[in-house]
Amino acid sequence: MNLSNIHKVYFVGIGGIGMSAIARYFHFVGKQVAGYDKTPTEITKALQNLGVNVCFEDGIAQIPEAFLDAKDTLIVYTPAIPEVHTQLQYFNSESYTVVKRSKILGLITENTYCLAVAGTHGKTTTTSILGHLLNHCKAPLTAFLGGISENYDSNLILNGDEISVVEADEFDRSFLTLSPNLACVTAMDPDHLDIYGEASALEDAFKAFIQKIRPGGQLFVKNGLPLEGITYGIDDDADFSIQHIKIKNGVYIFNIKTPETIVYNVEFSLPGQHNLSNALAAFAMANTYGCHPDHLVEALKSYKGVKRRFSYHIKTKDLVFIDDYAHHPEEINATHAAVREMYPGQNVLAIFQPHLYSRTRDFVDAFAKSLSQFDELLVLDIYPARELPIEGVTSQWLLDKVQCVNKKLVSKEALLNELQKSKAQVVLTLGAGDIGAEVERIKKALSVAS
Repeated sequence: MNLSNIHKVYFVGIGGIGMSAIARYFHFVGKQVAGYDKTPTEITKALQNLGVNVCFEDGIAQIPEAFLDAKDTLIVYTPAIPEVHTQLQYFNSESYTVVKRSKILGLITENTYCLAVAGTHGKTTTTSILGHLLNHCKAPLTAFLGGISENYDSNLILNGDEISVVEADEFDRSFLTLSPNLACVTAMDPDHLDIYGEASALEDAFKAFIQKIRPGGQLFVKNGLPLEGITYGIDDDADFSIQHIKIKNGVYIFNIKTPETIVYNVEFSLPGQHNLSNALAAFAMANTYGCHPDHLVEALKSYKGVKRRFSYHIKTKDLVFIDDYAHHPEEINATHAAVREMYPGQNVLAIFQPHLYSRTRDFVDAFAKSLSQFDELLVLDIYPARELPIEGVTSQWLLDKVQCVNKKLVSKEALLNELQKSKAQVVLTLGAGDIGAEVERIKKALSVAS
């Protein structure tokens, strides 16, 4: 497929974080862009402000007339869209070119110098840091992010088309459409077992992704993973290693040992050692690409984070409210560790919304163990996303396994009332569903209470 021959692009699921970044890109390069999504969001509103036509009803009549010509219209869809979707069925039956988001990302990046970040955890933050580092070093890049960068208020960084930075998504084996020059694997913990069935199949997919690295390319691997590559780690013997960590006024200060030298007094303000690891992975890739360490140190100091990744909404001496995307037991463990490191001795309340029935079923004991670490716990109903209910898999089933004494199943309607009863000094919202839409209400309620 020659994208230069495509003049119109219609996205089925345009409000998705990955889909919207590609929609922004096509709009920027002069294509006509439109699309469908289920509900209006801040992302769809931002697209509409650019002039992108977005509809929220699934019907053929809602497709703009200009996009009804199949000859020069490309249809991009996300696997989250059900096969019974009316518009998608129409496009498939009317000789349109219909492709998954992942294939388009592969086509966009195939003629660029591509840096790709994969991993069951950490890839969004690492990709965001890497895009920021390269942009600070004035690299001619386009970065497709899986979250909204706080530095750019966007999931797309545009500074040229010679280099691409992408989040390599293991879901549905999407990352196998990429052919990176530099690739990174941050984690390989079991996940998406609704797709893979067994953890070994997920590991096989990562190995297949590594085989996609172009000749002469390089792989960066978190130290300890069963993969061969340039290693990175914290206080260890990795090729790139963070050493002598100190915390001053909520900011990490540390040294980075590289294969050639030691970089002193690096500052990074995103809490949690998992985020230090993400920063180091991005540093290693950018440094290997050719960025000078001094410029990378400047960029790390100015990095602000990704929305919904340990995002502060209240930060006073009496009360802290943090929103985080954590939706896997290992991610919850990492967030918990970061909170305890930054706020030792404080009473911590977590509000958790499980994401997917299948993930809750597959990791229920690990979820229970990770959630038991908090002083107080409120659990919302499971966010189903693309799934139908599974008999016996409920939030109450999960909650019954949690050892935390101060725990309760709550509805969204009762959530604020329950919050008012708590004396917690640190409040967390955790989950990948629509819990993010509750953040402003929670922030307002906590601000009034305090």
